[in-house]
Amino acid sequence: MAFSSVPEESKNQINKAGQILVQDYPSSKELQWARDLAERWRACHAYPINTFQANLRGKLKRYTHDPIAAQRLKRMPTIIDKLKRYPAMKLTTMQDIGGVRAILSSVQDVYSLGDEFRKSRRLAHELIDEHDYIQNPRSEDGYRSLHLIYRYKNKQTPKYDGLRLELQIRTKLQHTWATAVETMGTFLGQALKSRQGDKEWLDFFAIVSSAFAHKENCVLVPRFNHLSPAEALQKVATAEAGLQALGKMRGFSVAVDSIVKSKKAGKGWFYHLIILNSLKKTVQIKPYDRDSFKRAVTDYGKIEAQAAKGEKIEPVLVSAGPIDKLRRAYPNFFLDINDFAANVNQLITDAEKRKH
Repeated sequence: MAFSSVPEESKNQINKAGQILVQDYPSSKELQWARDLAERWRACHAYPINTFQANLRGKLKRYTHDPIAAQRLKRMPTIIDKLKRYPAMKLTTMQDIGGVRAILSSVQDVYSLGDEFRKSRRLAHELIDEHDYIQNPRSEDGYRSLHLIYRYKNKQTPKYDGLRLELQIRTKLQHTWATAVETMGTFLGQALKSRQGDKEWLDFFAIVSSAFAHKENCVLVPRFNHLSPAEALQKVATAEAGLQALGKMRGFSVAVDSIVKSKKAGKGWFYHLIILNSLKKTVQIKPYDRDSFKRAVTDYGKIEAQAAKGEKIEPVLVSAGPIDKLRRAYPNFFLDINDFAANVNQLITDAEKRKH
């Protein structure tokens, strides 16, 4: 399989590229240079996350209830936004350019898998940081997940040593919540995922997350930890009624490109370039085999360049297996909010039952 090499430019040059990308009015020549180098820096993370995902899939075999493993290269607009929000951050030290995700059925399984990675003697990669947003959920929006950050190390391919990657481990309920936040952010044109946007929507997702935490017997979202389970359910019902959130969610539909229904999107493909057009509500999926990674990255860059010029499209390059698992791993890129809506509807139903 042909993977991209680490850029020969120095880390100072790579970080300079990141600085240019966040400038308001760089020259077109500077911007082109910076974008090209940043894309090559992103692309070189594919090899580490691919080998890491193989290790993850091996570990997931002992878990029941159809666990999901997926990997993705961070979208360039998201990279740029993160550099803007954290001015002290450098492109070379951003820890989640390469991301691997595991979705499991229970909180117990999440921590069991996390322990397997921490205690594995066969895993050469260095665990350099950890964020437990299940034990310490974010108060602003209620985000919950376990993040393990590694520095890649492999004797067979030392040229990739030192690259950082992030392993996210979460439950299916936490996953439906997180991807619903991204989907609503897309439709509202707000960065809800970055805790930016209408306070009413951020509050809605935070109280729903706290109600979900009650269901999973987890630590509650701090600003709602004084609420009993019944009070949390009632607050979800009140927030939903104010926003008419479920009605708006049901109004969202998406036409998936016919390629999904064809044999071309079957089991023979390893990477998928998903292109969401939120204006037309369409999704196009371009599949690539294992040996076509460089072509996939080139196409990814071209589509992102179109988006940067104003086209209402959002591309992402991912690997999650067959289309059905791809859709479950990244429902936000299919504008699929059905599972989340069903769970919220159940919370409201439970709130009504407790009244009577």
